[in-house]
Amino acid sequence: QVQVVESGGGLVQAGGSLRLSCTPSRRTFMGWFRQAPGKEREFVAAISWSENTYYADSVKGRFTISRDNANLTVYLQMNSLKPEDTAVYYCAAPASYYRTSRYYDPNMYISWGQGTQVTVSS
Repeated sequence: QVQVVESGGGLVQAGGSLRLSCTPSRRTFMGWFRQAPGKEREFVAAISWSENTYYADSVKGRFTISRDNANLTVYLQMNSLKPEDTAVYYCAAPASYYRTSRYYDPNMYISWGQGTQVTVSS
C-alpha cells in the first residue's frame, strides 16, 4: 500500500496563497480532498502520472495541481483563497480497483495523508 506524507497548510487572509505538498512512496495517480467541519469530504483536484489534471468546479482557475516526477512530490498551489476554502486538506493515492473516470470519488482512494489544516480568514 502506498504511503503518503503531506506538508504545508496554515492560516492566510482571503485573497492569499498557500502551497500544499504530498509525497507518495511510489509513482501513482494522486488526489487532493478537503473536509470542512460538519461537511462531507469533497474532491478538490487530481493528477495522473502523465500529468492529466482534474479539478472541482469550486477551485478551477484558482488552484493548480502539479507534480515533480523526479521526487514524486505532488503540489497543490492555492491562490485567491476564500474563507469557504477553510478545511482539512488530504492527499490520497488510489486503490488498485480505482477507475480514472471516478477520480472525484473518495471511495476510489485507499491511502490517505494525515491531513493539514488550511484556514482562510475574511
